Amino acid sequence: MILPEHEKKHLEDARVIGQQELRAGVFSLELEAPQIARQAEPGQFVQVRIPSDSFVLRRPLGVASVNLAKNRLVLIYREVGRGTAALTGAMPGETVNVLGPLGHGFSAAFEHPLLVGGGLGLSPLLFYAESLRGRADVLMGGRTAEELFWKELYAGKVGEMFLTTDDGSLGTKGFVTTLLPSLLQKNAYDGVSVCGPEIMMRSVAKIAAAYGIPCEVSLERRMGCGLGACLSCSIDTTDGKRKKVCKDGPVFPAQEVFA
Repeated sequence: MILPEHEKKHLEDARVIGQQELRAGVFSLELEAPQIARQAEPGQFVQVRIPSDSFVLRRPLGVASVNLAKNRLVLIYREVGRGTAALTGAMPGETVNVLGPLGHGFSAAFEHPLLVGGGLGLSPLLFYAESLRGRADVLMGGRTAEELFWKELYAGKVGEMFLTTDDGSLGTKGFVTTLLPSLLQKNAYDGVSVCGPEIMMRSVAKIAAAYGIPCEVSLERRMGCGLGACLSCSIDTTDGKRKKVCKDGPVFPAQEVFA
């Protein structure tokens, strides 16, 4: 079913291909969803109906990967409440209703961007890296080496991979902002795309601005409908306008949302 809007959005009963726990509390859900897979762009998300009558609202999940040959997409999410806990029980062969693809994704203009992510922010960036076919580098941060299981997912999808951990157990000791200035000095990046905790994104955006490099950020907000109707994800931009993260974002130029 195609929704009656100018953007291509679909309501689709997606077949569960498989689901695995990547690490404690983080799950990868693979779905066969031909219409959404064909339309999805890096940085966009979907709204998933929890397979239970106990939940009214859908859950927004970023698209982490797409396999066009098999009409499949992968969603990586964290179990954080009753809804996502119920989603972890979706079994192969079952169906889940999915609305998407939604929102405004990452820039298609960058030729050699640096992707910067932490935590679940590395999920939508993975799809972006996949689409760039090795033209992007990635800088990822975590508290410990265990949190950087993402490096296995990014292997073969990026040019170079830079790692930081708070405790120094893997890569450079410190935050992504510890390593970022030297990377921007040494490499000819034409853009920085960042997704993760807001405090991290603000710091990355500030450093990128200091080096005169365009930066885009992917925001996360609570969403009711995902279509811009409920206004639950509205934000104030730096020019005083109100915008909706679900429809105008979730990816924005950093200067538009961070003063």
